[in-house]
Amino acid sequence: MSLVSDRSLELSASGASPSDYVALLKPRIMSLSVFTAFAGMLTAPHPINPVIGAISLLAIAVGAGASGALNMWYDSDIDRLMARTAGRPIPAGRLTRGEALAFGLVLAAFAVLTLGLAANWLAAGLLAFTIFYYVVIYTMWLKRATPHNIVIGGAAGALPPMVGYAAAAGSLSMSSLLLFTLIFVWTPPHFWSLALVKTGDYARAGVPMAPNVWGEDATRRQILLYSLLLAPIGILPWFFGFTGPTYGIAATLGGVGMVVGAVAVFRRREGTLARKTAMRNFGFSILYLFTLFAVLVVERLATFWMGA
Repeated sequence: MSLVSDRSLELSASGASPSDYVALLKPRIMSLSVFTAFAGMLTAPHPINPVIGAISLLAIAVGAGASGALNMWYDSDIDRLMARTAGRPIPAGRLTRGEALAFGLVLAAFAVLTLGLAANWLAAGLLAFTIFYYVVIYTMWLKRATPHNIVIGGAAGALPPMVGYAAAAGSLSMSSLLLFTLIFVWTPPHFWSLALVKTGDYARAGVPMAPNVWGEDATRRQILLYSLLLAPIGILPWFFGFTGPTYGIAATLGGVGMVVGAVAVFRRREGTLARKTAMRNFGFSILYLFTLFAVLVVERLATFWMGA
């Protein structure tokens, strides 16, 4: 990118609307972080005070939003090269990089301090580490350096259940580690299914995603291998007694669905049908994770209510 285009990206934004700042937060990713953090909070041995719990979830939401804003600040140069991200506030010229950076830093500081004061400093430290990991380790380093970016970087998206548990219990446990592992292993087959369809976007931006570096066939094999690993990992929270039988059934059926979808992606390698199959697997992976955490939340809330 030329110096002129970089400079124009900095200076062209004016009169940003509130919706532009909301877009910086990456609301869908933020909502997933809050939802999984809430699930982690509910697996704590004792219910958290509702007021402290609500403030903690707000802080986690703000922290996730800060990560999104700082990610968009740093990635604005490549975002403008990809059709999927060209309409974001910075590449579209509605916000400057400086505005996004200031916004993200203020939110990050607010989130960490609020969680530390409202809940405890272990949870706040984990939230700070989550923001650092996503922005510095993943966005600034891994994303542009290695096709393993989404594998290693996926730890950032897997940490919210541990943050939620720590906010409620002031410690960590095997249950929060299992939820971390579930999201961590889920991330590669989820994201690589999308990457198979968006290969051209990543190639234009120079981002070394798996299909561009290893090739599509190797990526399909990795999706299948990770899905085979994910299926039993999804069942472990039930196996170790942290969830009820409904979760066990959902995890078993969902795991089978992930493997079946991965097999279909592996077998269909060319043409429009291959792209549709990959997108279908991407969509199902979202449903899989949402269902497991939704069932966990319902089960835990029911347990608390019956025990009240």
